[in-house]
Amino acid sequence: GGRLHSFKAQGRNRVGSVDRKLGERYNLSAFNWLQVMDRPTRELQLNTPLLPILVGLVLVMQLIDPYRGWTILLVGLGGTWLLSYLWARSLARGLRLTREMRYGWAQVGDKLQERFTLINKGWAPGLWIEIVDHSTLPGYRASSVRAVGGNGSTRWYTEGTCTLRGLYTLGPTRLETGDPFGLYTVWLSSPSWVDLMVMPPIVPLPAIKVAPGGRAGEGRPTPHDLKRTVSAAGVRDYCPGDSLHLIHWPTSAHHDSLHVRLLESTPAGDWWIILDMNRQIQAGEGQDSSAEHGVILAASLADRGLRAGRSVGLIANGAELIWRSPQQGAGHRLAILRALALVELGSRPLAQVLARMPHRSGRSASLIIITSDVEGDWAEPLLPLMQRGAAPTVLLLDPVSFGGSGDAADLGALLSRAGVTPTLITRDLLSRPEARPGRRGQWEWRMTGTGRAVPLRRPRDTTWKELP
Repeated sequence: GGRLHSFKAQGRNRVGSVDRKLGERYNLSAFNWLQVMDRPTRELQLNTPLLPILVGLVLVMQLIDPYRGWTILLVGLGGTWLLSYLWARSLARGLRLTREMRYGWAQVGDKLQERFTLINKGWAPGLWIEIVDHSTLPGYRASSVRAVGGNGSTRWYTEGTCTLRGLYTLGPTRLETGDPFGLYTVWLSSPSWVDLMVMPPIVPLPAIKVAPGGRAGEGRPTPHDLKRTVSAAGVRDYCPGDSLHLIHWPTSAHHDSLHVRLLESTPAGDWWIILDMNRQIQAGEGQDSSAEHGVILAASLADRGLRAGRSVGLIANGAELIWRSPQQGAGHRLAILRALALVELGSRPLAQVLARMPHRSGRSASLIIITSDVEGDWAEPLLPLMQRGAAPTVLLLDPVSFGGSGDAADLGALLSRAGVTPTLITRDLLSRPEARPGRRGQWEWRMTGTGRAVPLRRPRDTTWKELP
């Protein structure tokens, strides 16, 4: 067999190349980073040379020894060959596939929806068209077999659930079809793809209290401060160690829980979220592991702090050290979520990370340490940070609940003597209904007493975005 024709697609492919660092610098909120791609190609190939050889032999026999039977064979075989070629050529020139994504970004647990539209501008119908999808999103399958008439179109939808955080691609896509006689095969390759960033889920954490920093207005008294001479600019939840003089009793009575005043003209302490991704101390596998629970904790706490007006920083000792200084704003929130979506297990111990923190980083800041290391080697470099005014909050991921081993009692006693009360986090953190990750694209129902299902929340009708 031989390849007879190769058709290059007409027109330029609409693409955009966005550098990640440039996007972070200019606070771009799009999660889909378009890649530079080649133009789509259309190929038509003869499957077997048998028919052309037969046509050639019959033509030679007709020239050597003219005979009506040779003429009938020549017309029949030649006509079949010509019809197959024109049919396949029409498909190669007329077929076009578009992919549209409904949601431009996703979190773990969200539903992904795509809309496919197959258009045939040629006269010949596509009796069978195989769509081969090369997306890398785990568990997502968009490949199918369709048919489309001449000068017609067909549309269908695909759905999938984002199960793992990370960076994945939707596309490229390849179409394969042919003529009814099977003489030609037509391939349409669309190398275009779009990146899909799947973020870690953000869940409510009502039981976790973050120790306040050491600046005035944060509820931690310092000698000769001026906190009694300034006015209150707001209130927040009471945390252990807060001064009783700062309790705002009317708000506490209204909410039936203690609240303290935030004093005017006194900046709140920064939050440093320190996520321990050392593979040596992790327990569990896959989504049901201490590492993934730590990522969810870090993402949820970062979102909570930023929404409260804090400057939040992130440190993670993964395969590559993540070190993002405390900032505010939606752009910084996206940068933290992107970093957490891509973080992988590393080999750097937590004690080394704490020892490397600059002197000014821990001053008057809240250190939120998320780790499953119950051996406590990292407690020693934590003490100098506390002496410089840092207020640590330790979230211990219980390795036993994730199928590992270790006893957090000794470490808890050591931290308690240093004035730090650790919070033990077990694997049932996400078993609560309100902490179910991923809601985008999903329905939520409530059953009435009569057995009727009433929708509480339905997917938003967002705009479809075409893949380039």
